[in-house]
Amino acid sequence: MESHFVGLRLGVGRRHVCGDTLVVEWSTDYGDGRVYRNVSVAELVAGEAVRVTDYWGEPFTPPEWRRPLSEQLEMPGNGIWPAADTLTQD
Repeated sequence: MESHFVGLRLGVGRRHVCGDTLVVEWSTDYGDGRVYRNVSVAELVAGEAVRVTDYWGEPFTPPEWRRPLSEQLEMPGNGIWPAADTLTQD
């Protein structure tokens, strides 16, 4: 599906294998400069994905009431979530 987006860039962060479940953290920019933080969960059978569920987090400015409850997550190039300047085009 991602191949249909002109200018798409993405980078894979951590991968976690828990038995027959694979979890991948990744970042993507669909060409508009907004970086989405994503998680994919795959169910594996004999080492192959038979079902994949994706979760996307659209970038946003948190409301004022929420600011004391969280911290800004910086995205260094070598961090868990790939930073915007490290995303690549396939």
